[in-house]
Amino acid sequence: MFFLNFFRKKIQNKKPSTLVKDINFISSSFNDEMFYKIKSFGKKNPDKIFYVIRRSPGSGMFSNINFAIHHLFISEIFKFIPIIDMENYPNYYNEKVKILSTKNSWEYYFYPINNYKLKDVYKSRNVIICESLTNNNPYITGHLKLPYSEKEYFKKYLNFKEYILEEKNNFVKKYFKNKKILGLHFRGSDQKISTRHPFPPTLKQIIFNINKLLSIYKYDLIFLVTEEKKYFEALKNKYGEKICFINNYRSYNDIFKEYPRKNHRYLLGFEILLNTLILSETDHILGNDSNVVGSAISLSKKKKLFTKIDNGLNSRNIFLAFILWKIKSRLPEAFGGFKIKYFGTIQK
Repeated sequence: MFFLNFFRKKIQNKKPSTLVKDINFISSSFNDEMFYKIKSFGKKNPDKIFYVIRRSPGSGMFSNINFAIHHLFISEIFKFIPIIDMENYPNYYNEKVKILSTKNSWEYYFYPINNYKLKDVYKSRNVIICESLTNNNPYITGHLKLPYSEKEYFKKYLNFKEYILEEKNNFVKKYFKNKKILGLHFRGSDQKISTRHPFPPTLKQIIFNINKLLSIYKYDLIFLVTEEKKYFEALKNKYGEKICFINNYRSYNDIFKEYPRKNHRYLLGFEILLNTLILSETDHILGNDSNVVGSAISLSKKKKLFTKIDNGLNSRNIFLAFILWKIKSRLPEAFGGFKIKYFGTIQK
């Protein structure tokens, strides 16, 4: 108890970078603007410090997952007891009704990370609510720039619900058996206008690289992951039966601004998780830097070939970022447009 009281005083209002130095752990993955403050909600568990991981409204599925993983790493460093609260702090995937008997959207898709319950945590004496920032890196892919292995932490904490794994296994068994598979993640929508994010590829770049990879590696099938209906229709028309996919929701607009079906938000989360798990089973991934691609590589049980279409980063200026992709996608390469070329392949 003496140690806990001493630590409580030590951590109150301190920056994590200072605390990290005290325990001989220095990393640029901590943000100097983050503060840890212990709150008291009751008298329960006086000898424990809980660390509530929340992100609201959050972002895309694997951005939220990487955020949670980063804070799980922080909780390990300081020996806090972590709990993920995506019920009281909802994100884009939360529904107003219970899904699978819970309102915590983390538990729609994953088993809890430990046996502690939110209702007990919020009756406890020592509770830290994590800040909304992760670190000072403007773009975290999860498999880059972090002081831990995403693959190891995914294996440790991402305990997928059985229904998701069954759907993945059934798809892989049906389409992938005894075949060489090229996986394609073709993201568009909001990534085209997001500040400091990698510019997504154009349709011309994707087709050029697909054709090159098919000629080199003789792939039997292309597994396509995209939320943009325009891209899906163009690639399906061009490659026909060589394309396989799950029937996830696709749109010409922002998929989060629509609600066309029952439990739409929950289903969007289920579909991107299923797509990413299937993508992890392919032999080769074509795409650009994104949380989905990085996570598929981390979730894979085998080495994977990766062809990255690198168009650089969008502007830090929100107004420039809104129009730059559109301009560059229409310009010829000589005038600053995106390069139509084979981007090469590495093993991850």
